[in-house]
Amino acid sequence: MTRQPAQSPAPVGAFLPPQINNLEDTGLSPLWLQDLVLKVLYFRGYMTGHKVAEEIALPFSGVADQLLTTLKQEKFIEVKSSQQGSGLGGDGTYTYGITSAGILRAREAMERSQYAGPAPVPFDVYNDAIRRQKSGRMTVTSRNMRQLLSQMVISEAIFQRLGPALNSGSSIFMYGPPGNGKTSIARAFGNLVQSQSMYIPYALYLDGQVIKVYDAVSHSLAPEVDTGGATSTLRPNTRRDLRWIKIRRPFIVVGGELTLEGLDLVFDDTTKFYEAPFQVKANGGILLIDDFGRQQVRPRDLLNRWIVPLENRVDYLRLHTGRKVEVPFDVMIVFSTNLPPKDLVDEAFLRRLRHKIEIGDPTFEEYREIFKRVAQDKKVEYNDQGLAYLLQEWYIKRNRKPRASHPRDLCDQIIDISAYLAVPATMSREMIDNAGKAYFVDI
Repeated sequence: MTRQPAQSPAPVGAFLPPQINNLEDTGLSPLWLQDLVLKVLYFRGYMTGHKVAEEIALPFSGVADQLLTTLKQEKFIEVKSSQQGSGLGGDGTYTYGITSAGILRAREAMERSQYAGPAPVPFDVYNDAIRRQKSGRMTVTSRNMRQLLSQMVISEAIFQRLGPALNSGSSIFMYGPPGNGKTSIARAFGNLVQSQSMYIPYALYLDGQVIKVYDAVSHSLAPEVDTGGATSTLRPNTRRDLRWIKIRRPFIVVGGELTLEGLDLVFDDTTKFYEAPFQVKANGGILLIDDFGRQQVRPRDLLNRWIVPLENRVDYLRLHTGRKVEVPFDVMIVFSTNLPPKDLVDEAFLRRLRHKIEIGDPTFEEYREIFKRVAQDKKVEYNDQGLAYLLQEWYIKRNRKPRASHPRDLCDQIIDISAYLAVPATMSREMIDNAGKAYFVDI
């Protein structure tokens, strides 16, 4: 129910992936990169030199061609077909295949890790890039907020608290009854964040281990734009480091599936590489923990896990070898819960959360405005007399609290009933009673 906001200012801090001119610029061992090429050929079969370069996200000239030349000289790969070109392995149109010796070496490499994709970026290079792209304080004004939340009906008191919370860039704890827009507010914040872009690597390299960062489900691609302002398609021969991908700043939502283990590096015993945890994938953006308190882990334990990152803006991750590493924590954490705060945590823990905002039930006047907007959007014929009857019979007499989501759901009921009866979707007393009987349940 939120409108896409106007474009925000460019992100704080400047970072562009550097140029890659030779193997040394990758920050990775040539032997490790050779193993990566062999694994790619092992899994994908015959490939041209240019396709190999594309698969490992490195330039062909000066990088992939050198890897292919060395592997061919050592008889781990061979040319299966060729076109006129120059140099041993120097033509990207040559088609390469893996030899029996190459298969043995690829299998040895896969005993260590089965990762076969874009070459990873050294861990310390990633940390530096995140710091340079630090989102910092997201400065919004009352005018910006009214545009951002224009599709929602929110009390002025709540509205005036949301802006400073968003500007803090730290943590927000939203609580209150279900169905009043907590998740919609968080998603509106996400729309604002995603109007900006940043670069993240496909994967990280640390102590011989690969950590996969880019996630097509969690991350949305942002267009690459050339100096003329037109969207461009970057080719493997470009000198820009293609191990980095341009995305919209992340907005990641986790709910009841969140566990403590999911907040650390997740090692797959089969593929033998890591998946980055949620907060690393959300670096530079927002992580929404929806339905807080309904996870399989105690809320106190989850908050304990966030104490150091929230206070020091750094997080610590553990490899399965036992080594702990530091990673920047440039994430706004939004907790959203329908449960009473006293049932989740004590006052000492709540003090650690920067902004606490109750999203309460709408007043009858706010409910009326919501209903009018929803009815207009869903083509339900609105009238004040029908609404007055609804409020009196189904709320006041039954001591039922109004929720911001009720107008949408009741209008859907009216539409369903009117379609079945082949009559117009109106707010007649009969239609409202039928909708109320189908929707409300006294618990």
